[in-house]
Amino acid sequence: MSLYGPSSQNLSLAVRAAPEQVVPAINLGALIGRIEEAIIEETDSIRTDVQFDIRASNARKSRYLYELTRALKGAREGTVPAEHRNGLIRLREKLADNEAAIRAHHAAVNEVATLMQNVMQHAENDGTYSAGEFGYGR
Repeated sequence: MSLYGPSSQNLSLAVRAAPEQVVPAINLGALIGRIEEAIIEETDSIRTDVQFDIRASNARKSRYLYELTRALKGAREGTVPAEHRNGLIRLREKLADNEAAIRAHHAAVNEVATLMQNVMQHAENDGTYSAGEFGYGR
């Protein structure tokens, strides 16, 4: 029997253990903590850093949330220990705050884009390059 590869005996144990899963195999507390840190960093940076790379941060946040989804797959609500339930509640609150910051950022970007579009349209319509100025359309 190999120490590094799965054996048929190990696989059968894994299949039987899955329905009785009480706590996910990874350290759920550490995972929740990593996600909270990433979300706090992203939220703060969105609010304060104009050079913040939101795309990279969003990719990291998505990867962490995917890990959490996989970790909780098969776990019922009553099987998650209280300390992790409290962590998940905190995480949900931080995600709501993060969503509000992203929505505010998106609204601000849209407002600036609209202002720039209006300025460009005004500059194009100021008559400088109209057809009438060059004798066309008379």
